[in-house]
Amino acid sequence: MNKTDCCGSGTTEGNDGYEVARIAKAVGNCKLCEGYAERQHSKAVAVMSCEGGCLRGEISRQAANILCHTLAPEKTVRICLGGAFTKDTGQRGLVRNAQRLLALEGCPVDCASRMMAGVIDGLAPEIIRTNRLCDFDQKLFGIDEMPAEEIQALARIVAQKIAADL
Repeated sequence: MNKTDCCGSGTTEGNDGYEVARIAKAVGNCKLCEGYAERQHSKAVAVMSCEGGCLRGEISRQAANILCHTLAPEKTVRICLGGAFTKDTGQRGLVRNAQRLLALEGCPVDCASRMMAGVIDGLAPEIIRTNRLCDFDQKLFGIDEMPAEEIQALARIVAQKIAADL
């Protein structure tokens, strides 16, 4: 596969290596999200994930959910990436204060870790490339290009491999 055939092979725009995003400050607050963050604050491992709409992002997202809610719920907390990125409240606090921070990334674009590094100075999560932890046709892109059961099976394989290293 040639470099231009894969996601993450584009060039960086801008003269300083950064893109600037203007995000309106949150007016509202989700009490359920804040309550969740409060209840989960003592867990050692925070898990944020690629949330992409592609196959790799879906495998990553499902693997994070399986890891945190089924295989290792006693030691892991699943981060709401949107909440952590867009407002400095409970979810971002979970990321900031975790003893160990895992970023499950579906491809080399590293969206989850790059987004969070943009709002938390010095953030250095352990990046886990989920597309390398399971075997599938790397030419597939869309979620609709693979049966849902196969996606879930791949996500479980990825989650089990990560759980084994916790």
